[in-house]
Amino acid sequence: MRVGIVGTGYWGKNLVRNFATIEHVRLYTVCDRDEEALGRIAAQYPGIRTTTTFDSLLDNRDIDAVVIATPATTHYELARKALQAGKHLFVEKPLCLESIQAGELVRLANEAGRVLMVGHLLEYHPGVAWIKEHLEELGEVYYLYSQRLNLGIVRKDESAWWSLAPHDISIILYLLGALPETVSARGASYLRPGVEDVVFATLSFSDGKMAQIHVSWLDPHKIRKLTLVGESKMVTFDDMEASEKIKVFDKGAYRDYADGGYGDHITIRLGDIYLPRIAMVEPLRVECEHFVSCCRDGRAPLTDGNDGLRVVQVLEAAERSMRAGGGPVRLEPVAG
Repeated sequence: MRVGIVGTGYWGKNLVRNFATIEHVRLYTVCDRDEEALGRIAAQYPGIRTTTTFDSLLDNRDIDAVVIATPATTHYELARKALQAGKHLFVEKPLCLESIQAGELVRLANEAGRVLMVGHLLEYHPGVAWIKEHLEELGEVYYLYSQRLNLGIVRKDESAWWSLAPHDISIILYLLGALPETVSARGASYLRPGVEDVVFATLSFSDGKMAQIHVSWLDPHKIRKLTLVGESKMVTFDDMEASEKIKVFDKGAYRDYADGGYGDHITIRLGDIYLPRIAMVEPLRVECEHFVSCCRDGRAPLTDGNDGLRVVQVLEAAERSMRAGGGPVRLEPVAG
């Protein structure tokens, strides 16, 4: 399987590293406007062709699949052209910046019979996979909250919400298996007008579940943490931990109805903390190999175009909420 990669920046070079070493895959061409960056790629990976023109990559019939790792503002146009050229497609998150456009990309992929996969990396993380597999042990999940904070990288063309929140939204939707009914969000722009550096968002679901997301690139702490609170147990996923990324708290609270419902009270149950052993592999490697496997077998990826569409719907709803003062916004249905 021959692959072309577009974009060799901060994340693109990691995709180059992985696709260059996957068995039965040939990294055929790398595309970037920066000739110096291409020179470094050519020196590091002899034999890989380079080009500064995206159209020349698409015109090459030897290329089976295209990987897009360019700024999010360019995703839609590049992805649309790649699908129209008959290529399987991997797009880094977010899929694009408008849900209508995301729906169109899903439709184009279906019509062309091509794989469309979105780089929601953390759905391939062994820690997240463990939580998904053991979710029933928590009992009914009451609420979740995530924190994705750091000092930098500050971007000019997208806010902290669009840059960081896709990770947390994708995990939350994956674990709960549902879209929220409403999204409310508030953000603030301290460094550049109109580009939010910090955002607090709340996702409310039809069954009463709630998820809170806090993202910021203007914070003294580097935190990558998710907490789930259930009726029976609670669990945390801390991606900054070197080894103990998952902690299960065997504790909870429940109503104890005495005397036929009169005088009910809350019982607190305290138990042990369990650290499951999880075999760690690079999530990006798992993600790239999954894409290759889906292209070969004609399977829908875990993070297919519809997954990308759902995440964009939530991102978009939060954006509307911020512009309207932070009130709840209902998600608009979009056909894929």
